[in-house]
Amino acid sequence: MLDTILPPQQQELLRDERELLTEVAVALERNDVAADERGALAESLRQLDELFLLVIVGEFNAGKSALINVLLGRDLLTEGVTPTTAKIHLLSWGETEGREPIDGVSEKLTAPVEILRQLSLVDTPGTNALDRSHEALTTEYVPRADLVLFVTSADRPFSESERAFLERIREWGKKVVVAVNKIDILKTPGDVSEVLNWVRSNGMHLLGSAPRVFPVSALQAKNARTNDDAEELAASGLPEIEDWLQATLDDDERIRLKLGNPVGVAARLLGLGLEAVDGRLTLLADDLTTIEDIEAQTATWADDVDREFGLRLADIENVLLSMEKRGLTFFDETVRLSRLTSLFDKEVLKDRFGAEVVADAPQQVEAKTESLIDWLVESDLAQWQSVVNHVNRRAAAHADRMVGEVGGRFEADRGRLLATVGRAAADGLASYDRAAEARRMADDVSKAVTGTALAGVGAVGLGATVAIAASSTAADVTGLLAAGLLFSLGLFILPHRRRKAKAELKEKIAALRTEIMGALKAQFASESERSRTRLANTIAPYTRFVRTESDRLQSEQRELGGLADKVESFRLRVKDLL
Repeated sequence: MLDTILPPQQQELLRDERELLTEVAVALERNDVAADERGALAESLRQLDELFLLVIVGEFNAGKSALINVLLGRDLLTEGVTPTTAKIHLLSWGETEGREPIDGVSEKLTAPVEILRQLSLVDTPGTNALDRSHEALTTEYVPRADLVLFVTSADRPFSESERAFLERIREWGKKVVVAVNKIDILKTPGDVSEVLNWVRSNGMHLLGSAPRVFPVSALQAKNARTNDDAEELAASGLPEIEDWLQATLDDDERIRLKLGNPVGVAARLLGLGLEAVDGRLTLLADDLTTIEDIEAQTATWADDVDREFGLRLADIENVLLSMEKRGLTFFDETVRLSRLTSLFDKEVLKDRFGAEVVADAPQQVEAKTESLIDWLVESDLAQWQSVVNHVNRRAAAHADRMVGEVGGRFEADRGRLLATVGRAAADGLASYDRAAEARRMADDVSKAVTGTALAGVGAVGLGATVAIAASSTAADVTGLLAAGLLFSLGLFILPHRRRKAKAELKEKIAALRTEIMGALKAQFASESERSRTRLANTIAPYTRFVRTESDRLQSEQRELGGLADKVESFRLRVKDLL
């Protein structure tokens, strides 16, 4: 165990790091970060207890295997000019040389080499020879690496595949040193300097900081050791790499690198998590805008409907007021001494009242009420269509997103929900029967009016209700007048009876107007609320999801941001480690 050989200060740092990485791992799991990405963090956490891991990468034919062999002082790896390193090799200390498979793409090699007591080496397939089975290099070994030794060839330094691979390494925040192999093929020291400057410049661009660059010739070093030629060995550049490794990988530096690398992995994954959260919040911002648009449009629709309803209601009320005005005029002209003889003929008086006062008022009230109901149904239908269009536009925008752009449970849940809400809204629109809705509303209005204005009359239409209520005044008046008014009470009573008839007519028309207006207003309020509730219930799953997810993601954003700050603070603690 690493913590058993560390001084107290470093043991405390190690404990803090384990706690921090565990906290990050839990947060990333909630964030729905891909399993293989979280696996890299788990591996990084486990490697705190392992030996220092040096991962060696580069193109095939750059001489990686040859360089490893001369560093170890024995030919453990096969060398060649074709992609001979078809597997990932983990080199560890052992009392004897041995080879055993780890999995389908990796195998472990052991050898009694002193340097392997302090560290493990990983030899990888060429960056330009990777197939899918070799992705373990980036998903397992690079995240676990404490140091990456990148080997490039002097005849083609930083090829396209090497540049792409270095950019991926940079994502993990690893420390990288570069060995430019085969410098023996360069003709002059000036050529060597030119190549090294090229590598340093491009390394700065690719890695964000200038890497340490070593010129070396593995072939020349091997020949020098075979011939025991110290001068040639020095010229090969191998001693410089060995001295640097020995100086760099002393106890303090190994601990600094080992503690720092998992922090780099955590920082990268937190960055990915925050990027995913930001993407989801951006997507939800459009969803929230859609919901706000629907709610604002619904509020505007309700205001417009209220205003239009008031105008249409006034139109119906004017029909009743006009009938009342005709009735008052009728009584003024009829209940007079000069028309006395006509007052005794009850049937004629009722017929005249119906023709002159009631006239077509019942038909007008019915027609205008039916028109109001039709308008309300159409308005309701138009609002449904608007909601369906909004939801369909969001569904279309969702469908146009590239697969994997946001991804995970969030995207799947949101996609299913949009489809479900879209179907529900479309089904609600398709099943909206305008004629049936109009009949239902008309029946409700008629029942409301006749149930209060003419209790006991039975099931009659709205127009009949108006006619009966108005005509009853004429019946009452003719009954009074036909009862021998002139002979029993005298002519002076006519003005009194006329005033009474007019007052009764106004009272009955006012009551009828109140009942009809009240019934229509109540029915309108009920229908408006019913429509809004039905629309709200249809999109409620979508609305709840968007608002709940938005709150959750904002909380997650704060959590990941806070962890990123803690990781950065811990990285500075490791950097300052003495």
